[in-house]
Amino acid sequence: MPTGLQRLELMARSYALAAVKADREGRIQEAVENYKRAIEVLRKIIRLYPDNPLIHVYRNILAQYQKRVEQLEKLGVPATPQEAEQLEDWIVTEKPKVTFRDIADLEHAKQAIKEAIIYPVKRPDLFPLGWPRGILLFGPPGCGKTMLAAAVANEVDGVFFNVDAASIMSKWLGEAERRVRMLFEKARQAAKSGKPAIIFIDEIDALLGVHESEVGGEVRVRNQFLKEMDGLQDKSNKLHVYVIGATNKPWKLDEPFIRRFQKRIYIPPPDKRARLEIFRLYTSKLRLAPDVDLEKLAEMTEGYSASDIKDIVMEAHLRTVRELFENGNGEGEPRPITMRDFIEAIRSRKPSITKEMIKAYEKWYERFRG
Repeated sequence: MPTGLQRLELMARSYALAAVKADREGRIQEAVENYKRAIEVLRKIIRLYPDNPLIHVYRNILAQYQKRVEQLEKLGVPATPQEAEQLEDWIVTEKPKVTFRDIADLEHAKQAIKEAIIYPVKRPDLFPLGWPRGILLFGPPGCGKTMLAAAVANEVDGVFFNVDAASIMSKWLGEAERRVRMLFEKARQAAKSGKPAIIFIDEIDALLGVHESEVGGEVRVRNQFLKEMDGLQDKSNKLHVYVIGATNKPWKLDEPFIRRFQKRIYIPPPDKRARLEIFRLYTSKLRLAPDVDLEKLAEMTEGYSASDIKDIVMEAHLRTVRELFENGNGEGEPRPITMRDFIEAIRSRKPSITKEMIKAYEKWYERFRG
């Protein structure tokens, strides 16, 4: 038997679906009535279950419905303003400060991205057979996938969309596939204006992966995405629209989508040389004692990700700041960071990457190398 909360959720969803259907078909009065019924049920859920972990989701949905009701009653137009606002939120208006120079190692990944995006944008005439439109970055967490995407946004003078699965999927509206369609349409419009459009989707497995408990809406979203990406591959399509996906779980991706990402780039954990570069990068603005041996630290951190190393440097530095406040009331400057500080920080943090994880990524890459 469903619980009281589940019954209310089903009721709200039923009203919401009816409202959206009427809204799309132009039956404005019916849409308004059903939106208002959904709002009433959502208010009841919020009042009766204030400790529910999804309470902020209910509030956001309620606010969307209220805004839509106001617009329908005043203007009577079928477009949903919250969706237009969502698209604008996805566009990165301020370029990230990360560049390729700020990313230690990963030269193979940088070169692949240059060949797929930067070179075709600058000289499309050199690519009569077209160029890759889908790029998949995969590997263990904390190894630089998101930083690479941020660097692309900086290096390319274009329109950058930063999207995640949660912002596309909708618990109530059942309109996620429409949002996908709108996203790609917005990207195509940007590309037609002369600037490349890059859609970056972090944790893409959450959107395009296969899940045991998925429902029809998730399947429709995947199908819509497949359709849009097929449109990008059309040889007559010369628009510079790209999709960059990042995932820690490539094996969860639906196989048809894997084929749409012609460039599949493995972002491995940093080797010793890369770890040394990362230590140099993160300590460049800190005061180090003469006994600090970055080469030795690089040797000691095998299996650590770039993110792990950043945390180690932060912890070592924090030890000096902590001393400053405990012994001198925070006045003056902290002492230089010593080798002992780094060693203690390493001892307190285990590597986040195991040999079993690496084997799983390498096995997947052997099968889907691209």
